[in-house]
This record gives sequence, C-alpha cells and structure tokens, in this order.
Amino acid sequence: MNIMRVKESPITPVDKAPEPALGTDPIPASRYTSPDYMRKEWDHMWTRVWLLGGLVSDIPEPGDYICTDVGEESVILVRGRDRVIRAFYNVCQHRANQLRAAGTGHADSFKCGYHHWEWTVEGEVRNIPDADDFPQGTPCDKLRLQELKCDTWGGFVWFNMDPEAEPLDDYLGVVPQHLDPYRLDEMACIHDTTTEWACNWKTSVDAFNETYHVQGIHPQLMWVCDDVHVQTDLYERHSRYLVPFASLSPRINLEDPGQIPGAMQEMMLRVGMDPKTYAGDVETLRRDMQVFRRAHGAEQGLDFSRLNDDQLTDDYHYFIFPNITLNIYADRLMLFRQRPHPTDPDRMFFDMMLFAVTPKGQKPQARAPHRDTVHGKDSLGLVVDQDAYNLPRVQRGLHSRGFNKGLWIPYQERRIRHFHRTLEAYVGE
Repeated sequence: MNIMRVKESPITPVDKAPEPALGTDPIPASRYTSPDYMRKEWDHMWTRVWLLGGLVSDIPEPGDYICTDVGEESVILVRGRDRVIRAFYNVCQHRANQLRAAGTGHADSFKCGYHHWEWTVEGEVRNIPDADDFPQGTPCDKLRLQELKCDTWGGFVWFNMDPEAEPLDDYLGVVPQHLDPYRLDEMACIHDTTTEWACNWKTSVDAFNETYHVQGIHPQLMWVCDDVHVQTDLYERHSRYLVPFASLSPRINLEDPGQIPGAMQEMMLRVGMDPKTYAGDVETLRRDMQVFRRAHGAEQGLDFSRLNDDQLTDDYHYFIFPNITLNIYADRLMLFRQRPHPTDPDRMFFDMMLFAVTPKGQKPQARAPHRDTVHGKDSLGLVVDQDAYNLPRVQRGLHSRGFNKGLWIPYQERRIRHFHRTLEAYVGE
C-alpha cells in the first residue's frame, strides 16, 4: 500500500495511531525453534523485504564497498564510477566463489580469488582469463554480477532481493516523515559491534518491542523512565512507542519526591544541568529539563529547532520491520539490527551501532571501527548486557515441553503481536 506523506517534515507527528484488530491467539513457540518455519521466513519474508545494509558514509568514493551477510546470502553494496550505489549478490558468475568477505573496503574491480575472473564495480565483466576457451562462446557479453534493488534513506543503504519489490519510500511508510527531523544522516557512528547470540532473531526483536520487562530485567531504568505510561503506535508494517524519560516509574514508591535519584542526576549532568542548584523535584524535572535544553541547546552547539519538547528528553523508539530497532534521542541514536543465522533457528547475529550528533563548531568523532565480539567477553552497556544474558534462557524455554500453550501476550505487549501479524502476512499463515 502506498502511503502519501510530506517529505522532510519539520516535526515528528505525535498523534496516537488507531488501534488495529490483532486478535488474542497465543503465538506458537515453534516459530522460534522450527527449522521449517525458519525456511518459510527465508523464502517468503527475508527475500521480499527491504533490509538495512550499511552506512552511506562508509562508501563515499567510487569503488568503496560494504559487504554484508543476512541469512544464507551475502550482498555487496558498492559506489560505481558514476557515483551510483548498487547492490550485487556476492558471488562470481563462474564457479560461485564469493568475491569479498563481510566488511568494508575499496576495490577498483572485483577479482575472484579462484580463477581471476574480474568484474567492474558496476557489475560488468572486465576480464576473463582464456576467454576464447569456452565452447559455448565467450561469456564476456553474456554474464554480469546479479544486481538487487538498492536505495538510500536516513544515511543508510538498503537492499531488497525481490525484483518486484515496491520502492523503499513506500515500504518505509510513515518512518521518514517521523524521523527526518532528527537528521540521522548527519550523526557520527561511535560504536559498531556484532555479537552472536544463542537465540532466535525474533526472540531478540520481541525483547526490544515492549517495556513490560523493564521491572524484571532492567530495574535501574525505573529510576529514570516511566515504563507504564507509554504511547504505542502501530502502523502498516512498522511501529513505535514513546517512552517518557527524566521521569520516575509509577512502580517506584519514592518517599521523598524532593530528593532527585542518582540516576536522574546523571541525566541532568549529561545535558549541562547542575543537580546541586536545581530547585525542583522529581515531578517537575522532565519538563524543567526540556526547558533547559531548549534554552541552552544553541550555546552547546545543538540544533533542536525541528524537535518538539518531549523529544528533548524522551526515547522515541521505532521498529522497522523486520529487524531494525531504533532508540532515538535528541542528540544520539542507538540502532540494533537483528540478523538470522543461516542454518540454526536457535542462533542469531546482533548488530549494535551507536550514533551521536556533532555539536556545531566541533570536529565529528571518528567513525568507530567494526568489531566482532563474544557474548560475555565484551560489554555492550548494562541494559543490553541484561537482555543478552536473559535471551538464551528464553530460547531454551521455548523448547520446553512445559511451554506448550504459546506466548500469552498482554495488551501492553501488542507491538509483538503486531510484528507477528506482519510476519504472518509474508509467511502465509
């Protein structure tokens, strides 16, 4: 469905979206554990949706490329000599050798390491050794690298394996209108890691699509955010919730509202407020912080002119189907990309990227190098570490004979149900 919208909207819409009918049936545990369902997802969903491949800023010059893997496929995103960004399957058309390993780099051409067949960065044959040795005729005018649909938005390169896929603009729907005010393409990448987790990719998606688990897994967050009064909006494929920060969870019984909790004081210091001179209390802090940021943003080199007051404190949390989670704040972004394992439904790859706004007059932070990490060895931050610890336990529980009724989803977790309804539309259930 094409969604008419105004590009480059100066403000993010905040109106509550209508609630669709999603049903109440439990979600089968087999969706997270079954190799057969994993195959259906690949055949009918992953190969038909737009997927985030990398950063436009990583391929600024002709010949710069990104090689990214998703499931059983590998894709090269490369800027051509005409400066057009194209996507190709990462496979030589001779004997199916992969041309590049995952990562970024520069190439004047793609020369296969097997027989030295060589391809231009526009996907055409450049050189084939002994080209006159083929009894069926020289392949030079018959073959080229297999191209995929490719486009850009938000500073990211996207690709789609379906040759009949709708344009990226239509697929994203309301998302660009909502998020363009943040100027995501101007943020600097300051953290970039991949960790293999022992869970299904949907187990991870679910964990970041609700705040119901904050009280259990992230109790420290209840001292800085309201995990109960959360606006949830469900769109055609994608969704969001708006989480008030610089607020206390209603689950916390604070005996002295005049005492600002330590975690909130840290938030104040980060934006330039002095907790020692603050005359308000917990109830007034969120609004006072918004007023402070609005008044002092320019002198800090930050332009908040396209953001509303709530965006100066809150987490505008978006989910782009099927596998992109965005925690967006006034001056930073936390992005998760959740990729399926090529063969094992009990494993996945968790990509985490952090971005920061560069204050006016300051030099942008250097682009963080990509690191492959091992769960438990390197910290991803307290909140993500807590999820990473818990999710393998959830995955093991999904296999239990004692869990035979499926996922029992409450209303406040309806983003999960919406996600599964969207998945069902592709898989055919």
